[in-house]
Amino acid sequence: MADFLLVTDLDQTLVGDDTALIILNELLQKKRREYDIKIVYSTGRSLELYDQLNQEKYLLSPDALITSVGTEIYFNPIKDNFDLQWANQVSENWDREAVFSVASHFADLVLQPLSEQTPFKVSYYLSENIAQEVIPRLKADLAREKLETQVIYSASYTLDILPKNGGKGAAVQYLRGKWNLSADKTVVCGDSGNDITLFQGEERGIIVGNAKSELLQWYYNHKTPFRYLAKQHCAKGILEGLNHFGFITT
Repeated sequence: MADFLLVTDLDQTLVGDDTALIILNELLQKKRREYDIKIVYSTGRSLELYDQLNQEKYLLSPDALITSVGTEIYFNPIKDNFDLQWANQVSENWDREAVFSVASHFADLVLQPLSEQTPFKVSYYLSENIAQEVIPRLKADLAREKLETQVIYSASYTLDILPKNGGKGAAVQYLRGKWNLSADKTVVCGDSGNDITLFQGEERGIIVGNAKSELLQWYYNHKTPFRYLAKQHCAKGILEGLNHFGFITT
């Protein structure tokens, strides 16, 4: 066992198998008392939907929470510690109204609920069967308007438009710098397209066995010894990966 930072997506990564979640959480909670283990949740959910999940499932209290696909960060206690420094970094050159205006011309983009429309993110639903046709045109139109954005398609139905400086991976790099933690002491876990940026650095990566096709395709195209594709699903897959990298031995 060693000191490390664990960063994990929630839905279908940490959460999805209630029994495995309890086992992993109890192990982490026990080891947290003995070692300097930091836990960060990195989710596509807004703070509102995170709060809802936190009431439904057994989640440990995180040291930090990355929400809205890496565009917002909160420190523990979550309610009182919105990270304004990160918000200022993300918002540089971001024009939400202009982004929304461009996207509104695409009839196939269906707005997600109001809770998921945040200051630094515009979110839609988009059917998988037309995504390959719509996304390149959307990116081209955003670029034509000189809007610095990221278009992230995930789980075959959600599309998020973010500032160029945002994203889950950038948020992890920011936290690592804030806490002075090296890549080899950082573990990132995910299952879908909005987690890809988590794996683009040199952190130890765990892709759970139930990962979506877009992340699996990316993994097979970018194999390295510091990325691990687990056989087990959800929290079981995280535990399998932590054992693989030697952060936890069970």
